[in-house]
Amino acid sequence: MARLSRNFVPGLPQHVVQRGNNRQAIFVGDDDRYRYLDCLAEASSRHGCAIHAYVLMTNHVHLLLTPAQCDAVSRTMQSIGRRYVRYFNGRHARSGTLWEGRFKAALVESERYFLTCMRYIELNPVRAAMTNRPEEYHWSSHRSNAFGAPCALLTEHDVYAKLGSNRRDCQSTYRALFSHAMADDELAALRRATERGEPLGDETFIANATKVLGRRVTKQAHGGDRKSFDFMTHAASNTLTP
Repeated sequence: MARLSRNFVPGLPQHVVQRGNNRQAIFVGDDDRYRYLDCLAEASSRHGCAIHAYVLMTNHVHLLLTPAQCDAVSRTMQSIGRRYVRYFNGRHARSGTLWEGRFKAALVESERYFLTCMRYIELNPVRAAMTNRPEEYHWSSHRSNAFGAPCALLTEHDVYAKLGSNRRDCQSTYRALFSHAMADDELAALRRATERGEPLGDETFIANATKVLGRRVTKQAHGGDRKSFDFMTHAASNTLTP
């Protein structure tokens, strides 16, 4: 089945995931991580993407960002790809591709899923058993969002700003969101949307995205799947004589 076009809408958040080819490491040491963040800061500023949350894992990255223009996300990721891969290959005496094909991206419904997506991103190191608490991991946005650590890379989103009357209250409320693990259905919804490139939101959000983009934004069921029970039953019935 042909893949869906990416769904970029100016002003609407995107959850972006990019993985290393064959799940190979894309960061060998801290110098690599610093360089990636430099590339991200430069590219997002140049092309108009506001970064709200991020995490750098060993073989992939997660970003939550809002584009100012339709092509802002693609231009940002292309710029990072060119600069970082050139640096990484040179530093580690390698050649060839570093990334696993195209980056994955999903529209995120602000009011319902924005904070859930932030939690998902910043809890990645905990789920991967790399640390016990998200604030112990140096390579994510959690320290800034939850404790106010300076981070020029990040831009506060309106949903986050509504957590309190001032920055300190926002941080306190945000920290409280991490007092319990994410529900399985939340994890499944986030992973499914990002993997399939579909909007993460309710039916109204998806309908509005479809209207704005003027095309289908979710994948259709494989009605012609010849291995499915429904298909086989329908095919068999069509061969019967009256």
